[in-house]
Amino acid sequence: MKKIIYIGLLSVCIGSGNAFAQTSQTNDGYRKGFRLGFGINGGLEMNQKYEAALGADARLQYDLSQKTSVTFTSGYTHLFQEGDDAGFVPVKFGFKYFFANNFYALGEAGAAIGATGDLNNSLLLSPSVGFANKYIDISLRYENYTDYNVDQLGIRIAYGFSLKK
Repeated sequence: MKKIIYIGLLSVCIGSGNAFAQTSQTNDGYRKGFRLGFGINGGLEMNQKYEAALGADARLQYDLSQKTSVTFTSGYTHLFQEGDDAGFVPVKFGFKYFFANNFYALGEAGAAIGATGDLNNSLLLSPSVGFANKYIDISLRYENYTDYNVDQLGIRIAYGFSLKK
């Protein structure tokens, strides 16, 4: 039942993109507004508990200014280990800061909701650095699942677009 609720929430977030397509302007003329991105990610678990990780996500981003944004990210991450795989639905909120032209630092925190077996939920912390232009977003990310002592170093490649009108 819990999985159905989370999948439903994710579908509502993705499907309601046009409802969020509101914009306003800052004092310097920059148009605030939403962006939506869809990414794939892969990584290696650093504590050797799992062999690899693979996942997909959707990120809704609200641009506060030309250099700052707030984010909401959710999707599915699968950690592979022979005989004992683990699947999580990450739900993260974050703050993105562009420190140079197209280069950013992003800090996210949230929950990793256990989606397979008897997994419980875990606090999820995820700093990253990346490059983003009008459509492509590539980032290097560290993720820590605090309740499972799992640390992952991963790469995210995404396609994104503006919902600003």
